[in-house]
This record gives sequence, structure tokens and C-alpha cells, in this order.
Amino acid sequence: MTFRSLTLTTVTAAFLALSAAATAQAADAEKLKLGFAKCAHCLPMALTPELAKGVEIEAINFNSGNDVLTALVSKSIDMAQVTYLHYITALDKGFDVVAVSGQVNGGSEIVVGKGITLKADDWDGLKTLIAERKEKGEPLRVAASRGNAQDIHMRGALQKHGINVNKDVQFINIPNPSDHAAALQRGEVDVICTVEPFASQIRQTGVGTHFALPYDQAAGNLTNLIVTRSDVIKDHPKAVEATVGSVVALVDKLKSDQTVWVDVINKYTGMDKAVAAEALKNASPDYAIHKDSTLAIATMMRELKYISNDVTAAAEKNLNYTFLEAVTKKPKSELGF
Repeated sequence: MTFRSLTLTTVTAAFLALSAAATAQAADAEKLKLGFAKCAHCLPMALTPELAKGVEIEAINFNSGNDVLTALVSKSIDMAQVTYLHYITALDKGFDVVAVSGQVNGGSEIVVGKGITLKADDWDGLKTLIAERKEKGEPLRVAASRGNAQDIHMRGALQKHGINVNKDVQFINIPNPSDHAAALQRGEVDVICTVEPFASQIRQTGVGTHFALPYDQAAGNLTNLIVTRSDVIKDHPKAVEATVGSVVALVDKLKSDQTVWVDVINKYTGMDKAVAAEALKNASPDYAIHKDSTLAIATMMRELKYISNDVTAAAEKNLNYTFLEAVTKKPKSELGF
């Protein structure tokens, strides 16, 4: 055998060995189903499969966070992108949910329809309008998707400014955020707290105008959280850690390159890329889990009678920083604890 043929044989054997090892590794990788909702901040979760190492992720898109949470607790999926508010709601209902990572915060906006002439953040003007409507017997119609982050953000912000959603206005539930623009355009509601990119779409198409970012309440701008169940952690700890690793990689990627973010919004919603880019002005990638704010959210939701139990102890107990610490090599004191 010549030196050339010997070298070629050696290289070929090495390549086949590496290919076999890679194939074996892929075959050995555990598989997890990961659900995410349809919003500007949620859709980048579709990129986690290509960022995953040591786990095979099947990313599944749902219409709303409520649908994602239902799929998780019914064990149709293994992990879920929901919101801090869904996390608290789930604990109130006695569901087994464990928070393992943050993802992206922000994304809420209160917009008003045509005919409502309010300047941005003119809360006194809003209260005057509400009083006038009540006197006429035509209560102001305020909408949101009940149970999502924007609903709670709005309720908390209105309460902060002395407005009771249950008594002072007529609340209208529009479950699918993609229907918000049409409802506002048809004049069925006067005010909506909606999620990006639908808020940007409403403003850019002239269907409505900006009123406020509802972050002046206990939840601040916190929105997305990655959760799983205790049985998934027990049976698949390495896969959970690897999935958290893909979320951390995603957050780092979103901080440095919004092009992929715009593209994925365009792909899943069909919205113009200019709308998608506008939506990202109200977004903050963040994999930390904010403990103190989580407990404040639990208290606020009880005060709003959105939940019936004091779940602050469970909310703290079920924050699991183990995987974030392993992936980031940071102590939990630097991860929101």
C-alpha cells in the first residue's frame, strides 16, 4: 500500500468513525416536546431545535399561552414557554409546574381606537372618560385576552391608577390576540391591551393609537417563562438541562442579531418585516428568573381576585435555578434569585 493510499484509507476510516459516533449520539439524544405561543416574544422559541445540543427538541406552536399551559399539564408536551402569570395561575389551580428559565420580557401595550382622543399616559383623562361613559350608561369597553400577561399587566396598571376593571369599565374577553385589531377596527371595543406584534400592527395600520405601556405594576415588564413538570425533571434531567441550554443560547443570539427574530415573526404571522422590527422595540431577551417580582405578581393577582389562594410559598419553592446555574456557570444570585 502506498503512502497516499494509506493516508486516504486512514482519513476515510476516521471520517466514518466520526459519522458513526455523531449518528449514535443523535440516536441517543433524548427527545422533548416544547410548546410556545404565537407572539413576537414567543415565536423565537421555534429556533431552539437548531440551537439544541444533547437533546432533540420538537417545538410546537400554539395560539396562546393558555393553550400551551393546558398542553403541559395534560402531559401532551414536556416543557412550555408561558408567562409568569400563567405560572402563578397554574400553582393556584394545584398544577405541577416548575420554572427553569426566563426567555423574553416586555411586549404589552395599551392602545385606543378611533374616536378616543387621549394623549399617551393621560390616566386622569382616561378616568374622566370612564366617568362620562358611566354617567351616560355606556361604559367604556376595555378588551384583552383573559388570563394572558397583557390582561394582568393592564389590570394591575389600571388598579394602580384607581380604575377597577370589574366595576368601572365593561371588560370584553377576546381570546385570540390576532383578533384584537379587527375588534378595534369594527368599533366593538374602545381600548385594548394587546401583545406584540399585534400592537405594532394596530398602530402602523392606523386602527388604533398608543396610550401606555402597562409596566407600572408589580409584574413590571416580566412576561415569558420556561416551565416544565417535576416528573419531566425526575425522568429527563439531562434533556431539561440541554433544553435550558438552547434557551440561553437563543437569548444570547436575540441580543446580538434581531434579523432571525424578524424572520421568524414574518414566517409564523405573515406580518410585514417592518411591523416585526417595530415590535422588537418593546422586547427584552432575558433568561433570568426574577424571584422577588414573581412573588409580587402572586400577591397582585390575589389582590385582583385573579387567583383565590396565597401561592407565594409555592411560587418560590418551584423556581428551580439548577439548570440555569449549570448552563451559565453563574450562581443563582446572579440569575434573579
